[in-house]
Amino acid sequence: MTKTLLRAMAVCSMGAIAASASASGPAESRVQIDAQIERNYTAIDALYRDLHSHPELGMQETRTAAVLAQKMKALGFAVTEKVGGTGLVAVYRNGVGPTVMVRTELDGLPMEEKTGLPYASRAQTMFDGKSTFVAQSCGHDVHMAAWVGTAQALLAMKAQWKGTLMFIAQPAEEQLKGAKAMLDAGLFTKFGKPDYGFAAHVGSDEAGTVLVKDGVTSSNSDSVQIIFKGRGGHGSMPSATIDPIVMGAHFVTDVQSIISRQKDANAFGVVTVGSFQSGTVGNIIPDQAVLKLSLRSFDKSVRQMLLDGVKRTAEASAAMSMAPVPEVKWLYGTAAVMNDHSLAERSAATLKAAGGDRVTFLPASAPGWSASEDWSAFVDAGVPSVYFTIGGYDAATLAGYKTRGEAVPSNHSPFFAPDHDKAIGTGIRTLTLAVLMVTEPK
Repeated sequence: MTKTLLRAMAVCSMGAIAASASASGPAESRVQIDAQIERNYTAIDALYRDLHSHPELGMQETRTAAVLAQKMKALGFAVTEKVGGTGLVAVYRNGVGPTVMVRTELDGLPMEEKTGLPYASRAQTMFDGKSTFVAQSCGHDVHMAAWVGTAQALLAMKAQWKGTLMFIAQPAEEQLKGAKAMLDAGLFTKFGKPDYGFAAHVGSDEAGTVLVKDGVTSSNSDSVQIIFKGRGGHGSMPSATIDPIVMGAHFVTDVQSIISRQKDANAFGVVTVGSFQSGTVGNIIPDQAVLKLSLRSFDKSVRQMLLDGVKRTAEASAAMSMAPVPEVKWLYGTAAVMNDHSLAERSAATLKAAGGDRVTFLPASAPGWSASEDWSAFVDAGVPSVYFTIGGYDAATLAGYKTRGEAVPSNHSPFFAPDHDKAIGTGIRTLTLAVLMVTEPK
C-alpha cells in the first residue's frame, strides 16, 4: 500500500481530529516558532553543515556530542555527558509541570557519501577491523540541528509553558543499542522518568509534510549470525570435505519459505541475508561459512516465528550435509515503535491547527514502516510518546527525479541529500508544538 493511498484513507479521520483542536493557540505558537527559526537559522545551518561534514559511528560520537553539549550549555541547560557511552542529557526546569523528553540521534553510517555536496563528508574511521568512510546518510544531522533549534524556540517561548525539558542525544541508533545503553546507565533513575516523549525522523517524502501514525510505527528488528561448520579440503576432492558454502546456499534459498509458506500472507515479515562470507580462492573448500541476517516484523508472534524458523532451517541445511549443528546467534535487535493512541491524535490535531506544514494522520489499522528504530526501548520503559516522520525533499527536487525516471535517494543511500533547510524547519515546528501541547499551563 502506497503512502499516497494511506494519505487518502486518512483524510476523513484527520478532519474529525482537527475539528477538536483550537485553531488560534497552535497557529499563534507556530508564528512565534517560525520567527525563532528565521532569527536563529544562520547558526542552525552552520551547525548542520558542520555535523554533516564530521560524522562519527555509534559509540564513537565524541566530537558530535561535545558540539551539542556546548550548544545546550550556552542555552542554559544542565548538561550531563557520557550517559550510556557517548550519550548526552540536557535538562531545563521551568516551574511545576510534566517532564518531556525530546531525542536526537548522534551516529552516522559506515559508508561513503556520494552526494557531491560542497560540505560532503570525507571522514574515515575503523569499523570491524577495517577502514571505512563515514556519512550522515540517514538524516541524523537534520535531527540534531532541529533538536537544537527546538530547544532555542522553547526557551524563547518559556512564558507559555511549565515543566521540565529532558533533551537527550542518543548514541548508536544505527546499531539499535544506544537507547538501551542510556537506560542501563540510569537515564530514568538519575534524571527522572518523562511523562511524554517525542522524536522525529526525516525521510524522502516531500518537505513540509508530517506523518503522524497511530499504533505500530516501525518494525521489530533482529540481527542474527549463523556459522555453518564444515570440513575443509581440496576443491578437486569434495567428497573428502563437508562444504559449508553448499549448506549456506541451501539455507539462503530455503529460509525464504518461512515467508512464503509459513507466515500469514496478511502479516508483514522480511528475512534478508545481507552477508555471506566464506573461503578465499576457487580451489579450496573452506571449513566454515558465516552468514548475517536481518529479520523484520510488526507482530510479536511473527517475530518469534521468524527467529524459530531461521534456526530450524539452518539446522536442517547442516543436517542434509551431515555437518555439525551450526551456531545460530542473536546479535541485537529492537521491538517495534508503538505511538500512544491519544497522544498521536492530539499531536496530529495540534499540528494541523498550527498550519505551516501538511499533516497526515494514519490510523492504527494502516501498516507501519518497514525500517526499525530503538526509540521503542523508551516506549517499552513506559513513556507515552509519538515518533513523527517528516518529509525531506523539496517538491521541485522530487519532480526532477520523476521527470528523469529515477528513484529518489532514500535514507542509507550514498546519494541521500534532503533539502535540509526545509526539513529542519519542519522538525523544529513539529517538536516544539508537540512539547507546547503537553506543557501548556491549565
